[in-house]
Amino acid sequence: MENEIGWELYRTFLAVLTEGSLSGAARALGITQPTVGRHVGALEAAFGQPLFTRSQTGLLPTEAALALRGYAQTMHSTAAALARAAASRGQGVSGVVRISASEVIGIEVLPPMLAQLRQAHPQLRVELVPTNRVQDLLQREADIAVRMTAPRQAQLIARRVGEVELGLHAHADYLRQYGTPASLDELAGHALIGFDQETPFLRAARKLLPVWGRESFALRCDSDLAQLALIRAGCGIGICQTALAGRPGAPLVRVLGGQFALRLETWVTMHEDLRNSPRCKAAFDALVEGLQAHVAGADSR
Repeated sequence: MENEIGWELYRTFLAVLTEGSLSGAARALGITQPTVGRHVGALEAAFGQPLFTRSQTGLLPTEAALALRGYAQTMHSTAAALARAAASRGQGVSGVVRISASEVIGIEVLPPMLAQLRQAHPQLRVELVPTNRVQDLLQREADIAVRMTAPRQAQLIARRVGEVELGLHAHADYLRQYGTPASLDELAGHALIGFDQETPFLRAARKLLPVWGRESFALRCDSDLAQLALIRAGCGIGICQTALAGRPGAPLVRVLGGQFALRLETWVTMHEDLRNSPRCKAAFDALVEGLQAHVAGADSR
């Protein structure tokens, strides 16, 4: 590889990996399919080995391609972060800020805070990423992240906003029909809502609640949002944030509140290089203030 490989080749390579075909990558990138083919061919020639093999379902990545995926994703995230920073240069709070949070926090908790943020700074554009995958702030997958665990990287700025309490909850209709358990042992006789795949959260919950295992769940789903929807629909008893349980229009009843509770530390974090960015500082401060109020509101109930 005597010549430097242009970023556009890696961008195209990543699109083919993601879309699984030359045509899909062409649509995603807004370029022609022959151009995608030329980019992949040039990259394969530079590396001296094939990156994809054809199959009935599309293009399958080779081991070499899979080994390159992480590096290409890092380049993509860095390029996106560069574009966000470049777009924000100028006076005042403007440009794009990318915020990552868990599904439940991102969809159930943050929207009102982001509405206030946009009212205060109408030139600010927000990219919200609701995902339970921890976005890598060091690789600039996001500018700011709301996390339920303390960050360990020294390069991150972190602000603890408090603890989010989780408890067992059910819809009143379910409890009227099937009764309210009076002890943790009685949970085994109820329809429990939980995860399908083993998770760190499930293991932590089981330490306090031995019955909370996959085989005990009448309804299994790995989406926190889907579990919350199942609880609200009266399908059974599940774990959710106490702050969300009492919301108007979808009130839930806490079950065995004196016998079971989980508290998750909540942090707002961002890369230290962004501390002087007006757009990131405004968003960071707004999230800290909003989440502190969210946690305090739950504690006062």
